[in-house]
Amino acid sequence: MTRILFTGGGSAGHVTPNIGLIERCELEGWEVFYVGSEKGIEKTIVQESGVPFYGIASGKLRRYFSWQNFTDPFRILLGVIQSLLICWRLKPRVIFSKGGFVSVPVVIAGWLNRIPVICHESDMTPGLANRLCVPFCSRICVTFPQTKKYLDASKVVVTGTPVRQIILQGKADEGRRLLKLNPYMPVILIFGGSLGAMTINTVVRDSLDELLADFQVVHICGKGNIDRNLLDRTYYHQAEYLNEEFGHVLACADLVVCRAGANSIYEILVARKPHILIPLSARASRGDQIVNARIFAELGYSKVIYEDSLNSQTLVTTILSTLREREIIAQKLLEFEIPDAVEKIYRLIEELSRE
Repeated sequence: MTRILFTGGGSAGHVTPNIGLIERCELEGWEVFYVGSEKGIEKTIVQESGVPFYGIASGKLRRYFSWQNFTDPFRILLGVIQSLLICWRLKPRVIFSKGGFVSVPVVIAGWLNRIPVICHESDMTPGLANRLCVPFCSRICVTFPQTKKYLDASKVVVTGTPVRQIILQGKADEGRRLLKLNPYMPVILIFGGSLGAMTINTVVRDSLDELLADFQVVHICGKGNIDRNLLDRTYYHQAEYLNEEFGHVLACADLVVCRAGANSIYEILVARKPHILIPLSARASRGDQIVNARIFAELGYSKVIYEDSLNSQTLVTTILSTLREREIIAQKLLEFEIPDAVEKIYRLIEELSRE
């Protein structure tokens, strides 16, 4: 049986797109394995899917001073050694990397073993981990054509982002049933990424009196962020994380409010949902979410609240104005062309496996 090794982690955005590809590979008879960090969110997500998981040491190259900058290179080296051993043992025909710093040792180990490596970049501008991986990979899949100018164009293939079947098969009625939602009230789905977002959580909860007068709020707040004082609040539904249920809940949402990570945006565009983006500030990130949000706002697909301007008033006002324009936005979203990324990338995997 032909084997493939997946890697990527640090956040759900570096893991969930892999799930769609894993499903396709398993359907075609591939034997699938996953390498990630021992303590990362990828371990939980992948193990829930039943795929064998191998944990390795991983480090991070920070853009700010930290004593860990002196120790993490040794963790990365250890990760490379562990990845070499995994590659020697499993002998995969192809490695697919979705990014995150845990992927760097795996990609290097694949190159040292002469295993074809495919990397995927979701954002408009590539992250540092993927830039480090470029010399060691055979192909770089990107979501947007604009990303080509930042990478080795000879290796770039525009594929879009793989989308999980739970997004494509989401049913609004099932989402309402799962959360016992009122079928006659609009639903606002709010989430701040796989780890939650304290700023968004706080503003949402400060806005509940106004929002719950007219809407039901489904709030995915991140692990450990449930507010138990609000558990009995009518029309307010909290969850730490939604996995299999997410596609159904997304399908029943009238409006989505979320961060501006490329994978989140892409899934919302696939679902054709009017939405508001709240990108991470440049202080808390490399600024990729700001770039994503600006471009999609210019295209007319997204409304944006920048974090420095986020408060109860701007949140409620933007929600109301976006819903008033809902039909116009929905029509605009139909212009967004969605390639079959899973099919395109799978064909590339097959091609490289034969080399």
